[in-house]
Amino acid sequence: MPPPTPANPTPTSPTVKPSTATRLSPVSSLIPTFATPAPPFSDTRVVIPSFSFLIPSFHSHRNTVSAPIGFAPIGINKIYHAAGEVPVAKIAQELNLPYCLSTAGSCPIEDVAAANGEGPRFFQLYMPHDDELTISLLTRAHKSGFTACILTTDTWQLGWRHDDVATGNYAFYRGIGADLGLSDSIFQKRLAAAGIDPSKDPQAAGAMWIDKVWHGRAHSWEKIPWLVKTWKEISGGAPFCIKGIQSVDDARRCVEVGCDGIVVSNHAGRQVDGAIASLDALENIVAAVGSETYVMYDSGVRGASDVAKALAIGAKFVWVGRLWVWGLSIMGETGVRHVMKSLLADFDIFMNVAGFQNVGQIDKSILGESRFRG
Repeated sequence: MPPPTPANPTPTSPTVKPSTATRLSPVSSLIPTFATPAPPFSDTRVVIPSFSFLIPSFHSHRNTVSAPIGFAPIGINKIYHAAGEVPVAKIAQELNLPYCLSTAGSCPIEDVAAANGEGPRFFQLYMPHDDELTISLLTRAHKSGFTACILTTDTWQLGWRHDDVATGNYAFYRGIGADLGLSDSIFQKRLAAAGIDPSKDPQAAGAMWIDKVWHGRAHSWEKIPWLVKTWKEISGGAPFCIKGIQSVDDARRCVEVGCDGIVVSNHAGRQVDGAIASLDALENIVAAVGSETYVMYDSGVRGASDVAKALAIGAKFVWVGRLWVWGLSIMGETGVRHVMKSLLADFDIFMNVAGFQNVGQIDKSILGESRFRG
């Protein structure tokens, strides 16, 4: 059955059209170089690493970025800073690093896109149990210049997080941070049908948003072909991948259903207590499907050596989350800039002192042979 006709969302700010500058085109290999230094920014003495890194996103697209590092999708940024996702997207573009916006974002899709300008950006989807709402979110993302969809599958309900339970840290239920959903024309219709006015009862509106998208109802593999087809039709064939992969079986299933890439991640250890570390899962997954799909890594990255380990094991790209959240919570835009430029400087220095001329030279040998024997 064909998907319902995409609705026309009502943006809260001018729509940013997809740009050919951020649209990626095919390449067959990584070609990192140190040829052209990037210019320093006027408000800091730290210069981003002086290399161009061709990221063959999901085998079918590319974009020249500063490093094989991106801003991981993290929701409800307004609980860390009043400006939410906007300054984060701005700094991602400033540093020429890919940015990924979460469905749980606390700013409208269109506002985040405007802040990101011509930067490469992806949309992380938590898929609602409402196809018309799913289509609306994807349509807004595409019209706002997001060039890939990343479906997160490991958080269809929240894990038992002791601190969050103890402090009641559930912002949506408190009427905080649901702006991405509240700005959606389809969700606005759902609110109206339920008799909820967000301006008068933000708590009820926020609760409906989280219950519509996350609360305890999973999708099955059988739903994925519809989602892949729908996104490809909306976006004109842009990449689709799945985040939250920890097993070889699931990685193979992703390939079978037509995913262009996967993100090996355990949601930074916040979902299943005692789950296998993502770095340990990465090795077997790369061995199984690394030649068939674009493998990315997320979870636990604190510095350049963590990035290098993931690349050495076989990831082609690494997402970073907690570092920029810490910067955002302490100093807003300035904090995000400082933390991420420091990470880039750390990675640049790591490459120098470790003797690497390009990212392609990083392989398993830097980890020692014992790990890979037997």
